[in-house]
Amino acid sequence: MQDAERPTLSKKQIAAVSAGNALEFYDFLTYSFFAVQIGEALFPGRSDDTKLLFSLATFGVGFITRPLGGFMIGRFADRRGRKPAMILTFTLMGIAIVGLSLTPSYAMIGMAAPVIAVLFRMLQGFALGGEVGPNTAFLVEAAPPNRRGFYVSLQFATQNFSILMAGAIGLLLSSMLSPAALTEWGWRAAFLVGAMIVPFTIMIRRSLGETLVHAKEAIEVRPRQGIKWIAVAGMLLLAGATIGTYTVNYITTFAQHALGIDARTAFGSTVILGVVMTSFNLVSGWLADRHGRKPVALVASLLLFLAAIPAFLLMAQYRNAAALYSMTALLALLMGLLTPASVTLFTESLPARIRAGALGTVYAVSIAIFGGSAQFIEQLLINKTGSPIAPAFYMTVAIGIGVIGIFMLEETGRKAGRAETPRLATV
Repeated sequence: MQDAERPTLSKKQIAAVSAGNALEFYDFLTYSFFAVQIGEALFPGRSDDTKLLFSLATFGVGFITRPLGGFMIGRFADRRGRKPAMILTFTLMGIAIVGLSLTPSYAMIGMAAPVIAVLFRMLQGFALGGEVGPNTAFLVEAAPPNRRGFYVSLQFATQNFSILMAGAIGLLLSSMLSPAALTEWGWRAAFLVGAMIVPFTIMIRRSLGETLVHAKEAIEVRPRQGIKWIAVAGMLLLAGATIGTYTVNYITTFAQHALGIDARTAFGSTVILGVVMTSFNLVSGWLADRHGRKPVALVASLLLFLAAIPAFLLMAQYRNAAALYSMTALLALLMGLLTPASVTLFTESLPARIRAGALGTVYAVSIAIFGGSAQFIEQLLINKTGSPIAPAFYMTVAIGIGVIGIFMLEETGRKAGRAETPRLATV
């Protein structure tokens, strides 16, 4: 099949894949915005601090099951297809989010409440871990070769948009409801907002074509680099991108605890972060299609490497909204450019026959190890060193490690037209 004959996705189908990814991340991350209220409702403890710790520990459980979901559902996607895998992950997420939102309080059923909450949180993590590999593989394989970077950028733009939406809904509910109402049912409403969209997105996903091409049917360019080499490069690349992302996400907390900036001003940086990263994720995909994956990823990495420490120094020196917002925007812009280009490079380096499973597993392991620990380590570094800019040094080292991973991979943009030829078959 020549490129001119390649079937293309409709806007409705692209929206289904992208919106589904956004909704899964919305459901997973909304928990963190309501950790205090969930702790009050579902967990035992004599003090608010104890309840919050239980709630945050349960949030972390979701990271533990993500690698398992990435591996198992990714392998399923490589054997049975991207479409059934994406339907499966979305169905599991729907079950988990409804179940968690309807879990009776600790006051009603005692210790069964936190046990049920942990089980549903584990299911959430499993589903989200299984979403990334098939979703990204589908976007790469369904896209025209000259637009793969942009299609993959939708994966990350929708993730960041989901953070923005979760924060906005949290702000709306907290403004409208009393603290008691927010603890009793407000946090449940936030989850159910996402759950209402699940059936419609599943219906649209069922209409998708299938992009998986088995190796015996594909004209596949075999990578000159070994799979283990590519996997190691991907882990290094994703370690840098993950730590960088979670460091930038940490700025809201950093501003309050390390710099003494008031909460309202600090939360303004969250809005800036969401808007800028969402926008520049799309710019990254567009640039990667025009100039190559590695040039965009390397330029963004170099600028981040140079900008991280000065940006934190300026925030720490001036401790005002102008410094906070401008430096948040700068770091968010560069992270927005880095991630889609680098992940497109890694994804295209993987053969189609193992793409979803390998990508999902490496991505989920990276998130579980580096994403789950980044903010804890950075706060620990601040406590141990007494320096508020300690997170910048950690981020700089991580970005340097990520650059090694980028250099280990060959440029894939120029090979896109010669790679495996996807077929979109109605299933």
